[in-house]
Amino acid sequence: MNFKQIHIGSLIQQRVRECELDFSRICNFLKCNENDIRKMYNSESLDTKILLSWSKLLEYDFFRIYSQHLILFSAQQKNTIKKTKTVQTSLPSFRKNVYTKEIIDFILNNLNSGKMTSVEIIETYNIPKTTLYKWVNKYNSQT
Repeated sequence: MNFKQIHIGSLIQQRVRECELDFSRICNFLKCNENDIRKMYNSESLDTKILLSWSKLLEYDFFRIYSQHLILFSAQQKNTIKKTKTVQTSLPSFRKNVYTKEIIDFILNNLNSGKMTSVEIIETYNIPKTTLYKWVNKYNSQT
């Protein structure tokens, strides 16, 4: 899975194949026709309301793909920002450093295949050195 270049339509199409859903069921659920479904398959992005419907129908959290992108590729905060200064918001807050199994697999695949060194991974994705080494010890010993 390439978390840098997300083509949500093709990912939805892949999940539909895996679930073996009929076009008629999809059309009834989304209240659209086959032509609209095919256009969605070819779309690189979709409206969040439509993506939520797809997530419910296919029982898969497609939003998580974008969350993983943010974890891996969001801009890092500068050290010049004071740690004590926090902006109050009424929106729910989420921990950024929650690494899913997919993210860990992605990172370890890059490391094991030689695409990136451990230093490059630490610098690029801002993963703590101890966390990376714990992943290597834990997950590489399982394979």
